Amino acid sequence: MGPGPRPPVGEQINQKNKVPLPKNFKEVPGYLKRLFATFFSRLFYIFRLVWETRPWILFVMVFTALFNGVVPVLNAWVGAQLLNGVASCFGRGSQALYDVLFWLILYFSILICDKVVNNIYYILYRIGGELVTNHIKEEIMEKAREVDLSSFDKPDFYERLENANREAGVRPIQIMTSTFDIISRLISMISFIVMLSAVTLWAPIVMIAVSVPSAIINFIYRRKNFLYMRHRSKDRRQLNYYSDVMVNKDMVKEVKLFGLADTFLGKYREVFRNYFRGLRSLMVKEGLWNVGLALLSNIVTCAMYIVITIGVCNGQFNVGDYSLYTGALVSISTGVTTLITTTATIYEGTLFIDNLILFMQEKKQIAPQLPTPLSVKRHQGHVIQFDHVSFHYPGTTRNVIDDVSFTLDAGETCVLVGLNGAGKTTLIKLLTRLYDPTQGTIYLDGHDIRDYNVEELYQMFGIIFQDFGKYAMTVTENIAFGHIDAPIDQNNIKSAAKEASADPFIQQLPHQYQTPLMRIFEEDGIELSIGQWQKLSVARAFYSDSDILILDEPTASLDAIAEQEIFQQFDELRKDKTTIFVSHRLSSATVASKILVLENGKLIEEGNHQELMQKHGKYYELFSVQAKRYITTAKDGLIEKNDLEDQLPQQSGTTHKSS
Repeated sequence: MGPGPRPPVGEQINQKNKVPLPKNFKEVPGYLKRLFATFFSRLFYIFRLVWETRPWILFVMVFTALFNGVVPVLNAWVGAQLLNGVASCFGRGSQALYDVLFWLILYFSILICDKVVNNIYYILYRIGGELVTNHIKEEIMEKAREVDLSSFDKPDFYERLENANREAGVRPIQIMTSTFDIISRLISMISFIVMLSAVTLWAPIVMIAVSVPSAIINFIYRRKNFLYMRHRSKDRRQLNYYSDVMVNKDMVKEVKLFGLADTFLGKYREVFRNYFRGLRSLMVKEGLWNVGLALLSNIVTCAMYIVITIGVCNGQFNVGDYSLYTGALVSISTGVTTLITTTATIYEGTLFIDNLILFMQEKKQIAPQLPTPLSVKRHQGHVIQFDHVSFHYPGTTRNVIDDVSFTLDAGETCVLVGLNGAGKTTLIKLLTRLYDPTQGTIYLDGHDIRDYNVEELYQMFGIIFQDFGKYAMTVTENIAFGHIDAPIDQNNIKSAAKEASADPFIQQLPHQYQTPLMRIFEEDGIELSIGQWQKLSVARAFYSDSDILILDEPTASLDAIAEQEIFQQFDELRKDKTTIFVSHRLSSATVASKILVLENGKLIEEGNHQELMQKHGKYYELFSVQAKRYITTAKDGLIEKNDLEDQLPQQSGTTHKSS
């Protein structure tokens, strides 16, 4: 990784990356100036990336560009001298061979050097390309680690991230290679133009003049292609989505059983037809322009051939000159064409690099608001207070948390209750400072949560989200991620697994705690059930060295027996830790010292189980519905009715105050 922060090249690019088209002829010079400034700013950004990766990559490219620029000219000149020598040998016998031997050796020495240098360059290019790609991928991952969770909620940011990730492995090194290829071509072309000027001055000028319209057309259509791709980015996302549905192993079961393949294939084909129609039109128009301009260029080249041939016939040039000048002519013609297409390709590539630049410019909002952040006091009880907190997601106006106020004392156990979409998970994300409130303040131990060091704050929470992580690593690593800063302690790993009721199924795995999970990397990887994954996530929380435990639907995929075992362990292990959990099974709420009932983002009820049951409000309604469902199930013989009747009076009339 490159040392230190990146200089503000990206800020310049961000201001310039949208260059408005000129409205009249007077604006053309200014437009071209801004266009080239933007182009070279992007190019400079890529050069910096390569330099940060390995400086030697640039040195190798510069040397090879100069070498490849000189060699064609040198080869053409030596070849002409060799041809003149061979022509002079006619009728002179074998003795004349010595006259051309020097040129012959020199000619093949140049060819050998050319092959050796370019083969070595190819090896170094591949090595450098891998290093540059890896460096950019690391930059993207570092930035993804740094940016706020709210950034991922913005479609434009997520699209830039996907585009940057996709282009990172191709565009930068291609642009660098093409840039130095242009330098080589320019060196060769200028040298050949100087040679041709001995024949006539007007020919090189006409050839270059003829190439100008071709250059303009190429640049115009590269820009149109980029704008079209950006405009139809939704189509490309849809194509990727429909394709992913068809090949994703988690989706393929429903695709097969519900017969959805034809539906998604049909949608894919329909989107592609609409997307390709416009793209094909651009390709055809550009192709027709290029055909016409190529004919014009060939007419000029043909005229030059005629002039040189006449010169030879008149004795003005010898056969070596003919070879040299016609070779120069061909080199200039192909060089101009290559120069135009390569420059246009670089221009198009730098437009796509904007995705990477804009992604890397994403600002981090979640940061301490004090110059010297407060340190979190660890391994003690903590008081949490929400003071008129409201929040809406970026790009929306509806509050998903609306003027919520409450206090949790140190060591309290709190259960968040509410229907789906009530705001429970969002409230947890605010507490853990994955988001900042749009209004109001969250206090931790009397201080604004924004005053604390963010990394220290994150380490204070042991959390399981309902969409918990499933990592394609060993069982041990999946649990150890709960306390990543500590050395892996296998005894503590097993202890956490036992507390989460995960140890029995782990013991049945082929390599027990060293068993690789998922078959993404390992052929013998084990695919766990969703319930087993959830037990591992609970074990991860138990393994964490956290002061505040937060469990968001920690037992949603577990059966009632496993859930009861985990809650018993949970109640024993939490000791004096402040604990918050979300569960739709309200029987778990009876052990909480505080219950918060959310509805449409508002806190509508607060109290313990007994207090809320006596209010006959929303909590009473939700709890009663679940109780009736259990009773109905018991009457149908699916649950032992006597066991249920033993539980229900305790659930509806007793509150267990946490110690």
